[in-house]
Amino acid sequence: MAKTTGKSIWAVVAGMLFVIIVTTVIDIVMHLLHFFPPWDQPINDAQALLASSYRLPLSIAGTYLTAWLAPDRPLRHACILGFVGLGFGLVGLVATWNAGLGPRWYPISLAVLAIPQCWAGGKLYELRTLNRAA
Repeated sequence: MAKTTGKSIWAVVAGMLFVIIVTTVIDIVMHLLHFFPPWDQPINDAQALLASSYRLPLSIAGTYLTAWLAPDRPLRHACILGFVGLGFGLVGLVATWNAGLGPRWYPISLAVLAIPQCWAGGKLYELRTLNRAA
């Protein structure tokens, strides 16, 4: 395996792990603080909106991390993470569709926003890098 291939894979995996770990920790805290119901009860629209309010910026931050770690073409790596997120989002959408875990718009939004938020994180990294060079 080429040295840059390993770095590319690590960049995408690191961004994905960042998002998964940080959002899961926040979810746990939200349950412990009773902002979210017990794990076996569905969330409502307001709670899903609250979860979305931290998932979106954290996903952008995770993608920024991916772009920063990428050995080259940071936006491309960010978009790859977006497609990985889309895949996970679609699996989650199908798996939870009739599970009664909360509003149906929530898993739809996770899938729909995967690529745009990852593009935003990659673009933010590129813009910051360009501003530093100028």
